[in-house]
Amino acid sequence: MTEVYVPDDALDYVVIGAGPAGLQLGYFLGRAGRSYLILEAGPAPGTFFRTFPRHRQLISINKRYTGTDDPELNLRMDWNSLLSDDPALLFTRYSDRYFPGADDMVRYLADFAAACDLRVTYDARVSQVTRDSGTGHFLVTDERGRTHEARRLVVATGVSRPNVPPIPGIETAEPYGTFSTDPSGYVNQRVLVIGKGNSAFETADSLVETAAVIHVAGPSSVRLAWRTHFVGHLRAVNNNFLDTYQLKSQNAILDGDVKRIERQADGSYLVTVSFARADEVTKDIPYDKVIVCAGFRIDASIFSDGCRPELTINDRFPALTPAYESVNVPDLYFAGTVTQSRDFKRGTSGFIHGFRYGTRALHRILENRYHGADWPGRELPADPEALAAAVLERVNRSSALWQQFGLLGDVVVLDGRGGARYLEELPVDLEGPPIGDGGHFTITLEYGPEHDKVDPFDIAVGRIRQNDAERASEGHYLHPVVRHHRAGAPPAVHHVTENLENEWTSRETHVEPLRAFFARQVAPVPA
Repeated sequence: MTEVYVPDDALDYVVIGAGPAGLQLGYFLGRAGRSYLILEAGPAPGTFFRTFPRHRQLISINKRYTGTDDPELNLRMDWNSLLSDDPALLFTRYSDRYFPGADDMVRYLADFAAACDLRVTYDARVSQVTRDSGTGHFLVTDERGRTHEARRLVVATGVSRPNVPPIPGIETAEPYGTFSTDPSGYVNQRVLVIGKGNSAFETADSLVETAAVIHVAGPSSVRLAWRTHFVGHLRAVNNNFLDTYQLKSQNAILDGDVKRIERQADGSYLVTVSFARADEVTKDIPYDKVIVCAGFRIDASIFSDGCRPELTINDRFPALTPAYESVNVPDLYFAGTVTQSRDFKRGTSGFIHGFRYGTRALHRILENRYHGADWPGRELPADPEALAAAVLERVNRSSALWQQFGLLGDVVVLDGRGGARYLEELPVDLEGPPIGDGGHFTITLEYGPEHDKVDPFDIAVGRIRQNDAERASEGHYLHPVVRHHRAGAPPAVHHVTENLENEWTSRETHVEPLRAFFARQVAPVPA
Protein backbone atom coordinates (compact mmCIF):
# COMPACT_ATOMS: atom_id res chain seq x y z
CA MET A 1 0.00 0.00 0.00
CA THR A 2 1.43 3.37 -1.03
CA GLU A 3 0.08 6.40 0.79
CA VAL A 4 0.97 9.84 2.05
CA TYR A 5 0.06 10.33 5.67
CA VAL A 6 -1.28 13.71 6.82
CA PRO A 7 -0.55 13.86 10.55
CA ASP A 8 -3.82 14.94 12.11
CA ASP A 9 -2.95 12.78 15.11
CA ALA A 10 0.10 10.95 16.37
CA LEU A 11 0.60 7.40 15.18
CA ASP A 12 1.41 4.64 17.61
CA TYR A 13 4.53 3.86 15.58
CA VAL A 14 6.62 5.17 12.72
CA VAL A 15 9.00 2.58 11.30
CA ILE A 16 11.94 3.80 9.21
CA GLY A 17 12.87 1.30 6.50
CA ALA A 18 10.90 -1.20 4.41
CA GLY A 19 13.56 -3.86 4.33
CA PRO A 20 12.95 -7.31 5.85
CA ALA A 21 12.82 -6.06 9.46
CA GLY A 22 10.55 -3.10 8.74
CA LEU A 23 8.13 -5.30 6.81
CA GLN A 24 8.24 -7.96 9.51
CA LEU A 25 7.38 -5.44 12.21
CA GLY A 26 4.70 -3.90 10.01
CA TYR A 27 3.09 -7.32 9.69
CA PHE A 28 2.88 -7.71 13.47
CA LEU A 29 1.71 -4.13 14.07
CA GLY A 30 -1.02 -4.46 11.47
CA ARG A 31 -2.21 -7.78 12.85
CA ALA A 32 -2.41 -6.21 16.33
CA GLY A 33 -4.47 -3.28 15.02
CA ARG A 34 -1.92 -0.58 15.85
CA SER A 35 -1.64 2.66 13.90
CA TYR A 36 1.69 2.72 12.13
CA LEU A 37 3.47 3.88 9.00
CA ILE A 38 6.62 2.56 7.35
CA LEU A 39 8.80 5.15 5.58
CA GLU A 40 11.01 3.80 2.80
CA ALA A 41 13.70 5.80 1.01
CA GLY A 42 13.47 3.77 -2.19
CA PRO A 43 10.65 3.21 -4.68
CA ALA A 44 9.93 -0.33 -3.41
CA PRO A 45 10.77 -2.63 -0.50
CA GLY A 46 14.25 -4.04 -0.03
CA THR A 47 16.31 -1.21 -1.52
CA PHE A 48 19.52 -2.64 -0.02
CA PHE A 49 19.11 -5.92 -1.92
CA ARG A 50 18.85 -4.08 -5.24
CA THR A 51 22.59 -3.39 -4.92
CA PHE A 52 24.00 -5.85 -2.40
CA PRO A 53 25.62 -8.27 -2.40
CA ARG A 54 27.41 -6.94 -5.46
CA HIS A 55 27.80 -10.35 -7.10
CA ARG A 56 24.10 -11.03 -6.53
CA GLN A 57 24.35 -14.31 -4.64
CA LEU A 58 23.02 -14.45 -1.09
CA ILE A 59 24.81 -16.52 1.54
CA SER A 60 21.60 -17.20 3.47
CA ILE A 61 20.59 -20.78 2.86
CA ASN A 62 17.35 -21.74 1.14
CA LYS A 63 16.84 -25.44 1.86
CA ARG A 64 13.57 -26.55 0.31
CA TYR A 65 13.85 -30.28 1.00
CA THR A 66 14.25 -31.17 4.66
CA GLY A 67 12.46 -34.51 5.01
CA THR A 68 9.74 -33.01 7.20
CA ASP A 69 6.51 -31.13 6.62
CA ASP A 70 6.68 -29.43 10.03
CA PRO A 71 6.69 -25.70 9.18
CA GLU A 72 8.48 -24.78 12.40
CA LEU A 73 11.32 -27.23 11.84
CA ASN A 74 11.58 -26.16 8.21
CA LEU A 75 12.27 -22.58 9.29
CA ARG A 76 15.51 -23.82 10.82
CA MET A 77 16.76 -24.42 7.27
CA ASP A 78 15.00 -21.46 5.65
CA TRP A 79 17.06 -18.35 6.37
CA ASN A 80 15.16 -15.93 4.16
CA SER A 81 11.43 -16.16 4.93
CA LEU A 82 9.65 -13.61 7.05
CA LEU A 83 7.17 -14.83 9.65
CA SER A 84 3.49 -14.87 8.72
CA ASP A 85 0.45 -17.13 8.82
CA ASP A 86 0.41 -17.47 5.04
CA PRO A 87 2.33 -20.52 3.71
CA ALA A 88 2.41 -18.84 0.29
CA LEU A 89 4.75 -16.22 1.77
CA LEU A 90 7.70 -18.55 2.24
CA PHE A 91 10.89 -17.68 0.40
CA THR A 92 11.39 -21.35 -0.48
CA ARG A 93 8.63 -20.84 -3.07
CA TYR A 94 10.73 -18.18 -4.81
CA SER A 95 13.92 -20.08 -5.58
CA ASP A 96 15.21 -23.65 -5.83
CA ARG A 97 18.80 -22.58 -5.23
CA TYR A 98 20.52 -23.36 -1.95
CA PHE A 99 22.19 -19.94 -2.17
CA PRO A 100 19.53 -17.88 -3.96
CA GLY A 101 19.93 -14.70 -5.95
CA ALA A 102 19.48 -11.25 -4.45
CA ASP A 103 16.87 -10.40 -7.11
CA ASP A 104 14.69 -13.19 -5.72
CA MET A 105 14.81 -11.45 -2.35
CA VAL A 106 13.74 -8.14 -3.93
CA ARG A 107 10.78 -9.87 -5.55
CA TYR A 108 9.86 -11.70 -2.36
CA LEU A 109 9.86 -8.57 -0.21
CA ALA A 110 7.65 -6.72 -2.70
CA ASP A 111 5.17 -9.59 -2.68
CA PHE A 112 5.21 -9.79 1.12
CA ALA A 113 4.42 -6.09 1.48
CA ALA A 114 1.59 -6.31 -1.05
CA ALA A 115 0.07 -9.55 0.25
CA CYS A 116 0.04 -8.27 3.85
CA ASP A 117 -1.32 -4.85 2.78
CA LEU A 118 1.38 -3.07 4.75
CA ARG A 119 1.19 0.69 5.20
CA VAL A 120 4.31 1.93 3.43
CA THR A 121 5.15 5.33 1.99
CA TYR A 122 7.87 4.97 -0.65
CA ASP A 123 10.32 7.60 -1.91
CA ALA A 124 10.28 8.99 1.62
CA ARG A 125 13.92 9.18 2.65
CA VAL A 126 14.08 10.48 6.22
CA SER A 127 16.14 13.65 6.58
CA GLN A 128 15.57 14.53 10.23
CA VAL A 129 14.23 13.08 13.46
CA THR A 130 13.38 15.43 16.30
CA ARG A 131 11.33 15.13 19.48
CA ASP A 132 8.58 17.41 20.67
CA SER A 133 9.56 18.69 24.11
CA GLY A 134 5.93 18.93 25.21
CA THR A 135 4.39 15.64 24.10
CA GLY A 136 7.58 13.63 23.81
CA HIS A 137 6.42 12.46 20.39
CA PHE A 138 8.89 11.85 17.58
CA LEU A 139 8.67 14.10 14.52
CA VAL A 140 10.05 12.35 11.46
CA THR A 141 10.62 14.55 8.40
CA ASP A 142 11.37 13.20 4.95
CA GLU A 143 13.24 14.87 2.10
CA ARG A 144 9.97 16.08 0.58
CA GLY A 145 9.26 18.08 3.72
CA ARG A 146 6.50 15.81 5.03
CA THR A 147 6.49 15.33 8.80
CA HIS A 148 5.07 12.29 10.55
CA GLU A 149 4.35 12.23 14.29
CA ALA A 150 4.59 9.09 16.41
CA ARG A 151 4.55 8.11 20.05
CA ARG A 152 7.23 5.52 19.41
CA LEU A 153 9.86 5.29 16.69
CA VAL A 154 11.41 2.07 15.35
CA VAL A 155 14.52 2.28 13.16
CA ALA A 156 14.82 -0.63 10.73
CA THR A 157 17.11 0.95 8.16
CA GLY A 158 19.81 -1.66 8.30
CA VAL A 159 23.43 -0.56 8.22
CA SER A 160 23.15 1.71 5.22
CA ARG A 161 26.50 3.53 5.19
CA PRO A 162 29.84 2.01 4.18
CA ASN A 163 32.24 1.44 7.03
CA VAL A 164 35.38 3.29 5.96
CA PRO A 165 38.55 2.54 7.96
CA PRO A 166 40.55 5.63 8.98
CA ILE A 167 43.40 5.05 6.51
CA PRO A 168 45.09 8.08 4.90
CA GLY A 169 44.27 8.07 1.20
CA ILE A 170 41.40 5.59 1.42
CA GLU A 171 39.14 8.07 -0.35
CA THR A 172 41.09 7.34 -3.54
CA ALA A 173 40.25 3.63 -3.41
CA GLU A 174 37.10 2.05 -4.89
CA PRO A 175 34.22 1.31 -2.48
CA TYR A 176 32.53 -2.08 -2.46
CA GLY A 177 29.23 -0.41 -3.31
CA THR A 178 30.39 1.07 -6.61
CA PHE A 179 33.43 -0.83 -7.89
CA SER A 180 33.10 -2.60 -11.24
CA THR A 181 32.20 -6.27 -10.83
CA ASP A 182 33.20 -7.14 -14.41
CA PRO A 183 36.26 -9.44 -14.11
CA SER A 184 37.44 -8.43 -17.59
CA GLY A 185 38.38 -5.03 -16.20
CA TYR A 186 41.07 -6.61 -14.00
CA VAL A 187 43.01 -8.68 -16.56
CA ASN A 188 46.65 -9.15 -15.49
CA GLN A 189 46.31 -6.52 -12.74
CA ARG A 190 47.50 -6.46 -9.15
CA VAL A 191 44.51 -5.97 -6.84
CA LEU A 192 44.29 -5.22 -3.12
CA VAL A 193 41.03 -5.97 -1.31
CA ILE A 194 40.75 -4.33 2.12
CA GLY A 195 38.62 -6.36 4.54
CA LYS A 196 38.35 -9.99 5.60
CA GLY A 197 34.62 -10.60 5.62
CA ASN A 198 32.39 -12.26 3.08
CA SER A 199 32.15 -9.19 0.87
CA ALA A 200 35.96 -9.09 0.62
CA PHE A 201 36.31 -12.77 -0.24
CA GLU A 202 33.30 -12.69 -2.55
CA THR A 203 35.14 -9.94 -4.42
CA ALA A 204 38.50 -11.73 -4.41
CA ASP A 205 36.93 -14.99 -5.62
CA SER A 206 35.33 -13.20 -8.55
CA LEU A 207 38.72 -11.95 -9.79
CA VAL A 208 40.78 -15.16 -9.49
CA GLU A 209 40.45 -16.03 -13.18
CA THR A 210 41.57 -12.63 -14.50
CA ALA A 211 43.75 -10.77 -11.99
CA ALA A 212 47.49 -11.44 -11.87
CA VAL A 213 47.83 -11.00 -8.10
CA ILE A 214 45.15 -10.55 -5.43
CA HIS A 215 45.91 -9.63 -1.84
CA VAL A 216 43.25 -9.56 0.88
CA ALA A 217 44.32 -7.42 3.83
CA GLY A 218 43.10 -6.71 7.34
CA PRO A 219 44.38 -6.46 10.91
CA SER A 220 42.67 -9.63 12.18
CA SER A 221 43.07 -13.26 11.21
CA VAL A 222 40.49 -14.84 8.93
CA ARG A 223 37.73 -16.46 10.97
CA LEU A 224 35.84 -19.35 9.42
CA ALA A 225 32.12 -19.71 10.06
CA TRP A 226 32.33 -23.49 10.34
CA ARG A 227 34.56 -23.05 13.37
CA THR A 228 33.03 -20.02 15.10
CA HIS A 229 29.39 -20.83 14.20
CA PHE A 230 28.92 -17.13 13.40
CA VAL A 231 27.39 -17.05 9.93
CA GLY A 232 28.90 -13.64 9.20
CA HIS A 233 32.43 -15.02 9.36
CA LEU A 234 33.93 -16.39 6.17
CA ARG A 235 31.59 -18.94 4.62
CA ALA A 236 32.64 -21.93 2.57
CA VAL A 237 30.79 -20.60 -0.46
CA ASN A 238 33.20 -17.64 -0.53
CA ASN A 239 36.46 -19.27 0.58
CA ASN A 240 37.85 -20.75 -2.66
CA PHE A 241 40.37 -17.91 -2.52
CA LEU A 242 42.04 -19.65 0.44
CA ASP A 243 43.16 -22.46 -1.87
CA THR A 244 44.88 -20.02 -4.21
CA TYR A 245 46.84 -18.63 -1.24
CA GLN A 246 47.81 -21.83 0.54
CA LEU A 247 48.61 -23.69 -2.70
CA LYS A 248 50.99 -20.93 -3.84
CA SER A 249 49.03 -19.47 -6.75
CA GLN A 250 50.34 -15.89 -6.41
CA ASN A 251 47.49 -14.67 -4.22
CA ALA A 252 47.90 -13.93 -0.51
CA ILE A 253 46.19 -12.90 2.70
CA LEU A 254 47.98 -10.07 4.47
CA ASP A 255 47.67 -10.04 8.27
CA GLY A 256 48.36 -6.49 9.30
CA ASP A 257 47.33 -2.86 9.09
CA VAL A 258 47.10 -0.85 5.92
CA LYS A 259 48.85 2.34 6.97
CA ARG A 260 48.60 4.49 3.86
CA ILE A 261 47.15 4.41 0.33
CA GLU A 262 48.88 6.66 -2.19
CA ARG A 263 47.42 7.17 -5.64
CA GLN A 264 50.16 7.53 -8.25
CA ALA A 265 50.15 9.86 -11.24
CA ASP A 266 49.47 6.96 -13.63
CA GLY A 267 46.39 5.88 -11.63
CA SER A 268 48.09 2.97 -9.85
CA TYR A 269 48.60 2.73 -6.09
CA LEU A 270 51.43 2.38 -3.62
CA VAL A 271 50.12 0.92 -0.36
CA THR A 272 52.03 0.78 2.92
CA VAL A 273 51.27 -2.34 4.95
CA SER A 274 52.43 -3.03 8.50
CA PHE A 275 52.62 -6.80 8.86
CA ALA A 276 51.59 -8.56 12.05
CA ARG A 277 53.46 -11.83 11.47
CA ALA A 278 55.95 -11.39 8.63
CA ASP A 279 59.59 -10.49 9.23
CA GLU A 280 59.37 -7.04 7.70
CA VAL A 281 57.80 -4.33 9.84
CA THR A 282 56.33 -2.35 6.94
CA LYS A 283 56.38 -2.70 3.21
CA ASP A 284 55.29 -0.53 0.29
CA ILE A 285 53.40 -2.68 -2.20
CA PRO A 286 52.28 -1.57 -5.70
CA TYR A 287 48.74 -2.28 -6.96
CA ASP A 288 46.66 -1.40 -9.98
CA LYS A 289 43.37 -1.40 -8.04
CA VAL A 290 42.38 -1.07 -4.39
CA ILE A 291 38.86 -2.10 -3.36
CA VAL A 292 37.46 -1.38 0.12
CA CYS A 293 35.19 -4.12 1.49
CA ALA A 294 35.07 -3.21 5.18
CA GLY A 295 31.36 -3.66 5.90
CA PHE A 296 28.68 -1.17 6.83
CA ARG A 297 27.48 1.05 9.67
CA ILE A 298 24.31 2.80 10.78
CA ASP A 299 23.52 6.28 9.46
CA ALA A 300 22.86 8.30 12.63
CA SER A 301 23.04 11.69 10.91
CA ILE A 302 19.23 11.99 10.76
CA PHE A 303 18.87 12.34 14.54
CA SER A 304 18.81 15.74 16.21
CA ASP A 305 20.68 16.34 19.45
CA GLY A 306 17.52 15.85 21.51
CA CYS A 307 17.06 12.26 20.40
CA ARG A 308 20.41 11.08 19.10
CA PRO A 309 21.02 7.46 20.13
CA GLU A 310 24.25 6.41 21.74
CA LEU A 311 26.36 4.26 19.44
CA THR A 312 28.69 1.35 20.14
CA ILE A 313 31.30 -0.91 18.45
CA ASN A 314 33.28 1.92 16.87
CA ASP A 315 30.02 3.85 16.40
CA ARG A 316 28.78 1.30 13.87
CA PHE A 317 25.61 0.25 15.73
CA PRO A 318 23.13 1.64 18.28
CA ALA A 319 23.69 0.74 21.92
CA LEU A 320 20.62 -1.21 22.98
CA THR A 321 18.88 -2.50 26.09
CA PRO A 322 17.64 -6.11 26.15
CA ALA A 323 14.30 -4.69 24.94
CA TYR A 324 15.89 -3.40 21.69
CA GLU A 325 15.46 0.15 23.00
CA SER A 326 18.10 2.86 22.79
CA VAL A 327 20.04 3.01 26.06
CA ASN A 328 19.68 6.79 26.19
CA VAL A 329 16.54 7.71 24.19
CA PRO A 330 13.31 6.31 25.67
CA ASP A 331 10.72 4.99 23.19
CA LEU A 332 13.32 4.77 20.39
CA TYR A 333 13.60 1.15 19.28
CA PHE A 334 15.57 -0.72 16.64
CA ALA A 335 14.80 -3.77 14.53
CA GLY A 336 16.77 -5.84 12.07
CA THR A 337 20.45 -6.00 11.30
CA VAL A 338 21.17 -2.86 13.36
CA THR A 339 20.38 -4.92 16.46
CA GLN A 340 23.49 -7.06 16.00
CA SER A 341 25.20 -5.01 18.71
CA ARG A 342 23.31 -7.38 21.04
CA ASP A 343 25.29 -10.42 19.83
CA PHE A 344 28.01 -8.91 17.64
CA LYS A 345 29.99 -11.57 15.77
CA ARG A 346 28.48 -14.26 18.00
CA GLY A 347 24.85 -14.70 16.97
CA THR A 348 22.39 -14.13 14.14
CA SER A 349 20.77 -10.74 14.84
CA GLY A 350 22.46 -9.32 11.75
CA PHE A 351 20.61 -11.74 9.46
CA ILE A 352 16.99 -12.39 8.50
CA HIS A 353 16.85 -15.86 10.05
CA GLY A 354 17.83 -14.29 13.38
CA PHE A 355 16.23 -10.87 13.44
CA ARG A 356 12.82 -12.08 12.28
CA TYR A 357 12.55 -13.60 15.77
CA GLY A 358 14.14 -10.59 17.43
CA THR A 359 11.54 -8.43 15.69
CA ARG A 360 8.73 -10.66 16.94
CA ALA A 361 10.16 -10.38 20.45
CA LEU A 362 10.35 -6.59 20.05
CA HIS A 363 6.69 -6.50 19.00
CA ARG A 364 5.68 -8.54 22.03
CA ILE A 365 7.65 -6.16 24.26
CA LEU A 366 5.84 -3.18 22.71
CA GLU A 367 2.47 -4.87 23.15
CA ASN A 368 3.26 -5.66 26.78
CA ARG A 369 4.66 -2.22 27.63
CA TYR A 370 2.27 0.08 25.83
CA HIS A 371 -0.92 -1.86 25.15
CA GLY A 372 -1.33 -4.10 28.20
CA ALA A 373 -1.05 -7.37 26.29
CA ASP A 374 0.16 -10.46 28.07
CA TRP A 375 3.19 -12.24 26.70
CA PRO A 376 2.01 -15.36 24.88
CA GLY A 377 2.23 -18.35 27.17
CA ARG A 378 0.49 -21.31 28.71
CA GLU A 379 -0.14 -22.60 32.19
CA LEU A 380 1.32 -25.86 33.44
CA PRO A 381 1.96 -27.46 36.81
CA ALA A 382 5.34 -26.88 38.43
CA ASP A 383 5.83 -30.62 38.37
CA PRO A 384 9.27 -31.96 37.39
CA GLU A 385 7.85 -34.38 34.83
CA ALA A 386 5.59 -31.75 33.25
CA LEU A 387 8.38 -29.15 33.18
CA ALA A 388 10.85 -31.54 31.57
CA ALA A 389 8.29 -32.57 28.95
CA ALA A 390 7.43 -28.95 28.10
CA VAL A 391 11.09 -27.95 27.75
CA LEU A 392 12.08 -30.88 25.55
CA GLU A 393 9.01 -30.44 23.38
CA ARG A 394 10.10 -26.87 22.66
CA VAL A 395 13.83 -27.43 22.09
CA ASN A 396 13.09 -30.32 19.74
CA ARG A 397 10.99 -28.08 17.47
CA SER A 398 11.55 -24.36 18.04
CA SER A 399 13.18 -22.41 15.24
CA ALA A 400 13.50 -19.21 17.28
CA LEU A 401 15.67 -20.77 19.98
CA TRP A 402 17.64 -22.59 17.28
CA GLN A 403 18.37 -19.44 15.26
CA GLN A 404 18.79 -16.95 18.14
CA PHE A 405 20.91 -19.28 20.24
CA GLY A 406 21.90 -17.85 23.59
CA LEU A 407 20.00 -14.61 22.96
CA LEU A 408 16.33 -15.58 22.98
CA GLY A 409 15.05 -18.16 25.41
CA ASP A 410 11.88 -19.60 26.80
CA VAL A 411 11.06 -18.67 30.40
CA VAL A 412 9.14 -20.67 32.98
CA VAL A 413 7.81 -18.35 35.68
CA LEU A 414 6.89 -20.06 38.95
CA ASP A 415 3.86 -18.76 40.84
CA GLY A 416 4.91 -20.18 44.24
CA ARG A 417 1.66 -22.12 44.53
CA GLY A 418 2.56 -25.21 42.55
CA GLY A 419 1.90 -23.70 39.16
CA ALA A 420 3.95 -22.12 36.40
CA ARG A 421 3.55 -20.14 33.21
CA TYR A 422 5.59 -21.10 30.15
CA LEU A 423 6.56 -18.03 28.08
CA GLU A 424 8.20 -18.36 24.68
CA GLU A 425 11.09 -16.46 23.09
CA LEU A 426 12.12 -13.64 25.42
CA PRO A 427 15.49 -11.90 25.43
CA VAL A 428 17.27 -13.90 28.13
CA ASP A 429 18.57 -10.77 29.88
CA LEU A 430 15.22 -8.95 29.89
CA GLU A 431 14.20 -7.79 33.37
CA GLY A 432 10.85 -6.88 34.85
CA PRO A 433 7.55 -7.68 33.14
CA PRO A 434 6.58 -10.22 32.01
CA ILE A 435 9.19 -12.17 33.98
CA GLY A 436 8.77 -10.40 37.32
CA ASP A 437 11.25 -10.67 40.16
CA GLY A 438 10.44 -14.13 41.52
CA GLY A 439 12.09 -17.42 40.70
CA HIS A 440 12.11 -18.56 37.08
CA PHE A 441 13.84 -20.88 34.64
CA THR A 442 15.37 -19.91 31.30
CA ILE A 443 15.72 -22.37 28.43
CA THR A 444 18.19 -21.67 25.63
CA LEU A 445 20.10 -23.48 22.95
CA GLU A 446 23.83 -22.75 23.23
CA TYR A 447 27.22 -23.81 21.96
CA GLY A 448 29.90 -24.67 24.48
CA PRO A 449 31.95 -21.69 25.72
CA GLU A 450 35.10 -22.98 24.00
CA HIS A 451 33.43 -24.08 20.77
CA ASP A 452 35.28 -21.58 18.59
CA LYS A 453 38.65 -22.82 19.84
CA VAL A 454 38.04 -26.41 18.76
CA ASP A 455 38.56 -27.81 15.28
CA PRO A 456 35.06 -29.11 14.45
CA PHE A 457 36.55 -31.77 12.16
CA ASP A 458 39.01 -33.16 14.72
CA ILE A 459 37.34 -36.33 15.98
CA ALA A 460 39.76 -36.51 18.90
CA VAL A 461 38.33 -33.34 20.44
CA GLY A 462 34.90 -33.34 18.86
CA ARG A 463 31.57 -34.05 20.46
CA ILE A 464 31.34 -35.89 23.74
CA ARG A 465 29.63 -39.26 23.69
CA GLN A 466 25.94 -38.58 23.22
CA ASN A 467 24.87 -40.88 26.04
CA ASP A 468 27.24 -39.27 28.54
CA ALA A 469 24.77 -37.03 30.35
CA GLU A 470 27.16 -36.39 33.24
CA ARG A 471 29.57 -34.60 30.88
CA ALA A 472 26.89 -32.64 29.01
CA SER A 473 28.35 -29.31 30.13
CA GLU A 474 31.57 -30.13 28.22
CA GLY A 475 29.79 -30.33 24.88
CA HIS A 476 30.92 -27.98 22.13
CA TYR A 477 27.96 -28.40 19.79
CA LEU A 478 24.53 -26.78 20.09
CA HIS A 479 22.51 -28.16 22.99
CA PRO A 480 19.80 -27.07 25.46
CA VAL A 481 20.78 -25.28 28.66
CA VAL A 482 18.30 -24.78 31.52
CA ARG A 483 19.00 -22.29 34.30
CA HIS A 484 17.11 -21.71 37.54
CA HIS A 485 17.28 -18.05 38.57
CA ARG A 486 16.62 -17.12 42.20
CA ALA A 487 17.05 -13.84 44.00
CA GLY A 488 20.34 -13.58 45.88
CA ALA A 489 21.84 -16.76 44.45
CA PRO A 490 23.77 -17.72 41.33
CA PRO A 491 21.69 -19.67 38.82
CA ALA A 492 21.65 -23.43 38.97
CA VAL A 493 22.53 -24.80 35.52
CA HIS A 494 21.66 -28.01 33.71
CA HIS A 495 23.02 -28.98 30.28
CA VAL A 496 21.12 -31.46 28.13
CA THR A 497 23.72 -33.52 26.32
CA GLU A 498 24.23 -32.75 22.64
CA ASN A 499 22.81 -34.95 19.90
CA LEU A 500 23.92 -35.33 16.30
CA GLU A 501 20.36 -35.20 14.96
CA ASN A 502 19.33 -32.51 17.48
CA GLU A 503 16.65 -34.81 18.84
CA TRP A 504 16.58 -34.69 22.63
CA THR A 505 14.12 -37.52 23.20
CA SER A 506 15.99 -40.29 25.03
CA ARG A 507 14.34 -41.14 28.33
CA GLU A 508 17.63 -42.18 29.93
CA THR A 509 19.96 -39.55 28.43
CA HIS A 510 17.77 -36.46 28.08
CA VAL A 511 14.43 -36.74 29.90
CA GLU A 512 15.41 -38.28 33.22
CA PRO A 513 18.45 -36.04 33.98
CA LEU A 514 16.34 -32.95 33.22
CA ARG A 515 13.43 -34.21 35.32
CA ALA A 516 15.84 -34.82 38.20
CA PHE A 517 17.20 -31.27 37.85
CA PHE A 518 13.70 -29.82 38.08
CA ALA A 519 12.94 -32.07 41.08
CA ARG A 520 15.93 -30.60 42.92
CA GLN A 521 15.00 -27.02 42.08
CA VAL A 522 11.24 -26.96 42.57
CA ALA A 523 10.20 -26.98 46.20
CA PRO A 524 7.46 -29.49 47.02
CA VAL A 525 4.00 -28.02 47.35
CA PRO A 526 2.43 -28.41 50.82
CA ALA A 527 -0.62 -30.65 50.93
